[in-house]
Amino acid sequence: MKIKTNSSFFTILFFAVFFLPTDTVYAQAKPDSLFFLESKWKDDQGNTINAHGAGILDYHNKYYLYGEIKKGKTTLVPGQNWLDYRVPAGGISCYSSSDLIHWKYEGVVLSPVTDDPQSNIDTSRVIERPKVIYNSKTKTFVMWMHLDKNDYSFAHVGVATSDKPTGPFTLKSSFLPNGNESRDMTLFKDSNERAYLIYSSENNSTMHVCQLSEDYLTTTKADKRIFVGLNREAPAMFKFRSQYYLITSGTTGWSPNQALCARTSNPLGKWSLIGNPCYGAKSETTYDSQGTFVLPLGKGKYLFMADRWNMTDLEKSGYVWLPMLVDGNSVKIKWKN
Repeated sequence: MKIKTNSSFFTILFFAVFFLPTDTVYAQAKPDSLFFLESKWKDDQGNTINAHGAGILDYHNKYYLYGEIKKGKTTLVPGQNWLDYRVPAGGISCYSSSDLIHWKYEGVVLSPVTDDPQSNIDTSRVIERPKVIYNSKTKTFVMWMHLDKNDYSFAHVGVATSDKPTGPFTLKSSFLPNGNESRDMTLFKDSNERAYLIYSSENNSTMHVCQLSEDYLTTTKADKRIFVGLNREAPAMFKFRSQYYLITSGTTGWSPNQALCARTSNPLGKWSLIGNPCYGAKSETTYDSQGTFVLPLGKGKYLFMADRWNMTDLEKSGYVWLPMLVDGNSVKIKWKN
């Protein structure tokens, strides 16, 4: 499920480039662009960036941003017990950048199918939360995503591949991981090349962490149930030193809620809750947003990426990107204005 904001305008917050370590950022921005909050976020062609529920791939000195395309009229799906607003599935977009501020439009890298309701990527369906990782053994870029019907009754993962980070990606499969429902999801690739799928399941009451096969194309039986009965979604996983962290949101339909962070020394082991990583004004609503991805920047510094959903006009949903600090004992995300 998604959350909403009552704001009807795009909101984008970029964080200071001086916050980033120089061995990670590939090109420095001008001082006047260190921080800014504006109504519309433009790509190199002057068009508003359209990449929601996004993830970033850091590959060969360049960042690749993949996200859901939200475009067209927003409608309410009838017969639901929650405000199930949708736009036609627009596929997955890709943008590239060397500095996380200036973005080149690379196009639609996974196109939807039109007028085929039986297709899992038809425009009448749901294509959400794309995440891409690179498999160095197979030399393949692998995208996982949440595929669903517009009433959320399908709850599958989709797997697509490409030989280039800019696509096009081809859908290879769609399935229930180990027979389980999968809605909001993310991927995490460890330093030892192992990769994991983290997904909300069991009607979102429980989350799973599942190790992927060596080619990253399917799941294995190493599938751990976590946060049982806590009703969490929107997972974003990252690692600091020998510890793994997972930030999630609650399940309050389109209304923003408080983020929750957990920590473990083993992704398939026991997770311990460590509280809300946000603090200050609006920390109880994750600054009116919902997390989607955490990008490591080195030396305990990270980029927390979130969506600011506009429930009744999804095309006008915005983004919140904030600096995040980890010291091993705490995870801190603070609003920057």
